[in-house]
Amino acid sequence: MSTVPPRCKTSEETIRQSLEGHYREEHLLALRQSLSLYDTYHEHVAECDQFIEATLKRLSLTTPMPESSLPAARHRDANPNAPAFDVRNGLYQVLGIDLTQIHGLGPYLVLKLISECGTDMRRWTMVKHFTSWLALSPGSKISVGKVLSSRTRRTKKRAAALLRLTATMVGRSQTALGAFYRRLSSRLGNAKEVTATARKIAVLFYNVLRHG
Repeated sequence: MSTVPPRCKTSEETIRQSLEGHYREEHLLALRQSLSLYDTYHEHVAECDQFIEATLKRLSLTTPMPESSLPAARHRDANPNAPAFDVRNGLYQVLGIDLTQIHGLGPYLVLKLISECGTDMRRWTMVKHFTSWLALSPGSKISVGKVLSSRTRRTKKRAAALLRLTATMVGRSQTALGAFYRRLSSRLGNAKEVTATARKIAVLFYNVLRHG
């Protein structure tokens, strides 16, 4: 069986000939160790995927799957680090809803957002509280009735960073969110439109997760 990657256009024989040469023993040792570590890390990654899959099954609400298959996700995960199992169906069994119908949210991204924010949106009485917790709302430094600053607070929350990256990606799409991003970009500049679009995605995430 050939071990040449599918996208490689060079034959296995050509690759073998190109690797012929005079190698020092210490270099071969380093190469063997690197390959061994590579295989070990992949084994650990596979073990983590199995653990995540088992955890989703344990948290499952036993939500019956719809008679027809779930509609196509509006965004496909192209991340090579995505788990090697069906994350989308696993999340549906836990949540009872399909969050991938929100533009820009693929299954792997939803999994990471859920791990950061949880599934119970009742912790935040209003969606404004949720966006404020994410530090995606304008600041309100006021003194003697005068607004001193409305800059968004700095935050180290991973959920906010994920939503900002999503906003940048959505800005290149031919969707309503993409048009919103580009409209703000022409008026406000790059930094503000990322925050505003990330906040809009957070609002959709909150409303869908809380109200279905």
